[in-house]
Amino acid sequence: MSIKTRLLLWLMLLPLGLLAITSALNLTHEANERRSSLQQHLMDSTSLTAKAMSEALDDQQDDALRALGEALLEIEEIRSVRLFTAAGTPLLSLGQPPRSSARPPTEPTLDTNGAGWQLTLPLSSPHAEWLAVEVETLGLTLSNYRHLLIHGLGLLLAGLGLFLLAYSLSRRITEPLVAIQAALERLNRGDHGIQLSETGPEETVQLMVGVNALRDHLERVQEDMQAQIEQNTQDLQESMETIEVKNIELDIAHRRALEASRIKSEFLANMSHEIRTPLNGIIGFCQLLGRSRLDSRQQDWLEHMQKTSDSLLLLVNDILDFSKIEAGKLELETVHLDMVNLVDDVLGMQAPQAHQKGLHLLGLVFDDVPTDLQGDPLRIRQVLTNLVNNAIKFTESGEVIVRVMLEESREHQVTLRVNVSDTGIGLPKEQRDRLFKAFSQANSSDTRQFGGTGLGLVICRQLIEQMGGAITMSSEPGNGSTFSFNLPLATRHEHRIPELDLGGRVVALYEPHLATRRAINHLLSTWNAKVPILGDGGHISPPSPPDLVLASLDAKDLTPERLASWQACLDESTCPTILMANTSPYDMPELRMPLGGETLTKPISRQVLADTIKRQLGLTATSKLPVPQTALPKLAAADLPRVLVVDDVASNRLLLQELLREAGIMSLLASSGEEALALAQSERVDLVLMDIRMPGMNGEATLEALRQLGGVWKTCPVIAVTAHAREEERQRLLSCGMHDVLIKPVDAKVLVKLLSQHLALTLPAPRQGNGGASEMAPGDSHVEADGELAVVDMQMGTRLAGGREELASKTLTLLLESLDESEANLDAAWQAEDEEALLDAIHHLNGACRYCGVPQLALLAETLETRLRVQGVAAVGSLLNELYAAMGRLRAWQSRQA
Repeated sequence: MSIKTRLLLWLMLLPLGLLAITSALNLTHEANERRSSLQQHLMDSTSLTAKAMSEALDDQQDDALRALGEALLEIEEIRSVRLFTAAGTPLLSLGQPPRSSARPPTEPTLDTNGAGWQLTLPLSSPHAEWLAVEVETLGLTLSNYRHLLIHGLGLLLAGLGLFLLAYSLSRRITEPLVAIQAALERLNRGDHGIQLSETGPEETVQLMVGVNALRDHLERVQEDMQAQIEQNTQDLQESMETIEVKNIELDIAHRRALEASRIKSEFLANMSHEIRTPLNGIIGFCQLLGRSRLDSRQQDWLEHMQKTSDSLLLLVNDILDFSKIEAGKLELETVHLDMVNLVDDVLGMQAPQAHQKGLHLLGLVFDDVPTDLQGDPLRIRQVLTNLVNNAIKFTESGEVIVRVMLEESREHQVTLRVNVSDTGIGLPKEQRDRLFKAFSQANSSDTRQFGGTGLGLVICRQLIEQMGGAITMSSEPGNGSTFSFNLPLATRHEHRIPELDLGGRVVALYEPHLATRRAINHLLSTWNAKVPILGDGGHISPPSPPDLVLASLDAKDLTPERLASWQACLDESTCPTILMANTSPYDMPELRMPLGGETLTKPISRQVLADTIKRQLGLTATSKLPVPQTALPKLAAADLPRVLVVDDVASNRLLLQELLREAGIMSLLASSGEEALALAQSERVDLVLMDIRMPGMNGEATLEALRQLGGVWKTCPVIAVTAHAREEERQRLLSCGMHDVLIKPVDAKVLVKLLSQHLALTLPAPRQGNGGASEMAPGDSHVEADGELAVVDMQMGTRLAGGREELASKTLTLLLESLDESEANLDAAWQAEDEEALLDAIHHLNGACRYCGVPQLALLAETLETRLRVQGVAAVGSLLNELYAAMGRLRAWQSRQA
């Protein structure tokens, strides 16, 4: 608020307020005086008249009464006069009609409430008459308003006078201040051409003198500053020119650094691809070489070569992933995954390393983890594999445990907490800080001692962060380490259904390892079993005879003495026994089980354990009684499951048809995608076995066309059947809509398992003796006298056909019938230099040889396809001639048989 405003308010409001208070007090006093005067006048006049009326009543002079009443009415304020008897009967009523009723008084009463006053008083008469007088107070009110108006006009005039006086005084005081303010503003703007006149009150004169002095000082300072600014500007100009040169140099250096980083990333990616391509060829040819006849020393060299190649491939893959992540080109998939199966797969892959050290591997997926999770299983498996591999690498004894827990649950998303703990060497804090840095390990000697690039944990951290989680690590030297990461995944919150119901059966458990014992005990209890815990060596009897015994064999149990003790226990057993050995399959002990049983290698997956228990107890997926299952129930032909087999190779279709027939399932056969599409529009199909590489419509195109038919084809299970099922290829097929992947040559057990899973049926076990030979073991093929592989080996063909001699003969016949067509296709593609057509033709021939006992032609066909995929068409010329020669020898064998 300005000084001028304050002066005006103080000079006006203070005196005016005092005048207003005085006027209000005066008005109040005068109003009270007029009111008291009127009351006194009315009481006096009415009292005199009342006495006269009392006398007139006594003398009964009615005229005198009326005259007295009219005399009262002549008083200006009285509007009506009424005379009542003691009973309230009016004797006299003069003036205007009364506004209110009156009550008999005991003494003179003046009621001042309401619009008018009411005066009642008793008469001194023996008959107790009384008088009521109504008084009009309008005159009194008007008099108050008149005086209020007079005082208000007086206050208004006084306020106007005070305003003029205050305005005059404030102007005299504030005008010099306004001039000083204007001068300061001009000085602030840099205008020094102002001179204040030093006149007026003494205080303002001193201020003006000070402002004038300030103006002179600022003028001198400005001149000095201008000179200094000019000098500094010149210096700054020189510095800016130097900085600009430096900025140009820095920008050039920055662009060179970015280009170098880009070139480095591209180099890493390109070199990883370039190295991995021939490396895959080396691995493939090692596998092919392993199928030929080798002596023990050559086989040992080949195994070392295979291990070295696998290690090198892991390093190359790490570098490739690191370069992809650094370049921001790593893409994540969102497909269905099950953490139980994923953890079991990871531990199963790492089991050989753990067995070498005698470590206990255990996966614990808590019961509240949903089954229908959506995420990238390939990358989650990569992270888990790296963490578990590191845990095994740095742990010499003890255990490695993977725990998967539910950390947070929301409507359509859950956050899982995954812990990988070990009992290894542990790390101090200064070494833990280096773990998640690229190309570094906790200790500089670790690279030489344990191997690795130092990229694994960096890739894990970046993958987890890209999936929306975070990874942490806790460790103490000598007390092991724990790596933890959280993982947000989409879900529909479907809980896991128990794999079987044991119906209260007694399953005795012997497991020295505490964590594994608790896990299996909890799992068996979930499966509705009674679980007594056996003592050391399984010698303590349970409280009731068990239906099944689960017993664990550790490294110390593999000595001859301990094995003899275990054999004695098995001989005395009254029920089947499942042995769980913490060792590799090659070191599994051969123990007799008189009442049946199986030996499993740890770590044991949840599904494998459930399937094994069902087999030993003769249970189905839903039954509670031990009823053996050997075949499907008798069903009408129209009710049998129907599976569509799509494959361009006749022998493949024949084998799958035979396997399906033994399982009690009807099959529909299609030799191409177009034929499968035609059958789908006219036939009922419950499941499809789909070959991937076919001429015309391949498997993926056929799948897309089937889905577009709508109806049941939107959800019909489709299983890919392919011979090239590396993990990347498997994930690609699953992401494009396949429900599962079946690897050629088809393992009958795996086929039955997939059919049982996707058709929700309990199928009979495949015929014993087929072995599901998915690969030719070294030295399995018969060798001729000159050391070469046999042209035809019917024993191997029978094994590949699942122990079915008739089927082996049929597939061989089909192969012989297709030789001319295959040779013509190969020759046409070679002459046209059409690599894609050549690959189709050799792939067709390779597929036709997979279930036939033709070791020479099969090995050459697979070698040719592998070389064609790895090195291209230019590298297969000589091998193609060898293939033609092998086909000629096969025709010659056919001629001799005729």
